[in-house]
Amino acid sequence: MAEFIETTLMDGFADGPHVTEVQIGLANQAVIGPDDYVLEGGRESEAQVLTNNSIRIFDGVYCIQGRRDVIPANGYTDVTIANGSQSMNRNDIIVRRYRKDESSEIETTEYAVIKGTPSSGTAVDPKVTIGDIRSGATLHEMALYRVKLTGLNITAVEPMFNILKNMATLQKEFAELNSKMITGEFVQLATTGATKTQTVYKDIENINNYKMVALYCNYSSGYYANPIICSVELFKAMSWLVSDRRDNAQNYSAMLHYESDRRVRFVTVNSDAALYGIR
Repeated sequence: MAEFIETTLMDGFADGPHVTEVQIGLANQAVIGPDDYVLEGGRESEAQVLTNNSIRIFDGVYCIQGRRDVIPANGYTDVTIANGSQSMNRNDIIVRRYRKDESSEIETTEYAVIKGTPSSGTAVDPKVTIGDIRSGATLHEMALYRVKLTGLNITAVEPMFNILKNMATLQKEFAELNSKMITGEFVQLATTGATKTQTVYKDIENINNYKMVALYCNYSSGYYANPIICSVELFKAMSWLVSDRRDNAQNYSAMLHYESDRRVRFVTVNSDAALYGIR
């Protein structure tokens, strides 16, 4: 039998404390994503080699499976690396380690180094513990850096994390990209029309000849509305590309599906549509 759980309005007044770390973690996963990220801003967990036994990790904001973990601006932590071995290679992994005490349920994070096994050949990464915090894991390690030692020396510090850009940065990049796309050379690849719902297949020249594609939907008054522009790579990966407009309770839309590099599928409703390639 399914367990009944009372729903909670997180963003509302409840006449007292009522928001839990579990709820915040789930909400962060829904907004930010379910994996481990360094969020954009500050030094972004930058690493600096101090000596062959010490690496400094600067400030950053982590989101570890929904748990936000903040190293304040201008803060840093020096992480100790064990001595290397003469004529041997070794990979160590610096992690941000999440723990939850099972009895007190207190959650903590810290930097840790997982030491690799020395090898006279190619070094192999040590195992990093991956837990599912959502399902109640009490230990999870976010891999930050691969530290490569050749003999006694640190020869490389390689990032292993993803930096998640904030909305302001993404909007700026989208605006810049959109500006560049619009000034590119447009080539009409295929058109279709309909007065009722209609599905048609259209042969096109090789889509890979273009860096971007644009889908325009032409509604009844003769003007294009809500053009959709994206990269060829994104178009090929998406299920559908959709452009639409609702006017006087009428839906004028065009949906486009990538079938192959030389064929696309249109579904149109009360509209004409055109596909352009952008060089």
